Amino acid sequence: MRCTPTASAALVLCAATAGLLSARGHPASPDPQRPASWDEVNVLAHGLLQLGHGLREHVERTRGQLGELERRLAECGAACRGVGASPSPSRALDSAVAGDEEAPETLRGLQTQLRAQNSRIEQLSLKVAQQQRHLEKQHLRIKNLQSQVDLLTPTHVGNGVVDPARRKRLLKITRFPDPAPNATRLHRLPRDCQELFEEGERQSGLFEIHPEGSPPFLVTCQMASDGGWTVIQRRLNGSVDFNRPWKAYKAGFGDPRGEFWLGLEKIHRLVGDRGGRLAVQLLDWEGNTESLRFPARLGGEDTAYSLQLAAPVATKLGATVASAASPGSLSLPFSTWDQDHDLRGDLNCAKSLSGGWWFGTCGHSNLNGQYFHSMPKQRRQRKKGIFWRTWRGRYYPLRATTVLLQPAERAAAA
Repeated sequence: MRCTPTASAALVLCAATAGLLSARGHPASPDPQRPASWDEVNVLAHGLLQLGHGLREHVERTRGQLGELERRLAECGAACRGVGASPSPSRALDSAVAGDEEAPETLRGLQTQLRAQNSRIEQLSLKVAQQQRHLEKQHLRIKNLQSQVDLLTPTHVGNGVVDPARRKRLLKITRFPDPAPNATRLHRLPRDCQELFEEGERQSGLFEIHPEGSPPFLVTCQMASDGGWTVIQRRLNGSVDFNRPWKAYKAGFGDPRGEFWLGLEKIHRLVGDRGGRLAVQLLDWEGNTESLRFPARLGGEDTAYSLQLAAPVATKLGATVASAASPGSLSLPFSTWDQDHDLRGDLNCAKSLSGGWWFGTCGHSNLNGQYFHSMPKQRRQRKKGIFWRTWRGRYYPLRATTVLLQPAERAAAA
């Protein structure tokens, strides 16, 4: 911006505007040796927003000053011509420039400069408005990215403060893998909670894992003396509706920190062809608990995610022989109200009861049934609840359940 020293007020205005444009156009170069932290990014975004607000206020203030100066110059032009009646400021100013040869040359030059300055101010105002909108969008994007990073950072139940050394290790664990398939990664994501346990983790909480053949996703890991277990289902307060279609049960739903279902496809990716162990934890309304563990395999979608169990457990859940190739294994396909795969030919168990589950013949178990905060009086209502027949009976709606999975040990070559 050029400045013409025609009047002190215009000179001060020009210097102030040029200073702001210089500050806005030449920010300090970031240090290329160190990436900015979130706090530094927030400070920078806040500073840019403040700069935009300040520049806008400066434009409005300068516009008012120009108007006042234009009015005074118009009055001065009328006085120089000796006009008796005072015309309006704009008419006097135009006549001073257009027709009166007696008007001082400096007055006409100053008028031309003021008009040019006013045009620049108008353009600057438009740029400030555009920049302000851009900065606000960037600020919202920064906040969204920060919230996503906060979600991906592991949080541990009952451990509000993480020491710096542990925080550094957890950040390495939650880092996404390198997009290049053949790149060497110093900190690869664990394939499951058991591998996380083998790496030395002993605190239960929310972690990101990366099973083979699957994108990374978040899971709740429960660490025990015998290894790491992945929580695949939890019911505790009825805050999540479990009466959902096949698509929802395949993908998963709910909050891993509360009530949720991990998703059939994710569960299948966790166990793969190795199989593993299922653990079922039950709680009734009197505070009694029951814990069951048994080996299991889970087929893919082409088998309706059939749960294959050993005979002693499977017979208690209403399973039938899976195939001639595995005579010691019994199979329970998964069913929802819109995809009926249960073992009852005359009844859709998911539609008759509630939720999606490995139903068998409907009456053995359903941990994804309707949640009751109190015991229903009618028996036909109670049968739709969460139940495990071999523990509290067919018509006792349970208070809370948790289902966990631990994949079998990998082969030595893995």
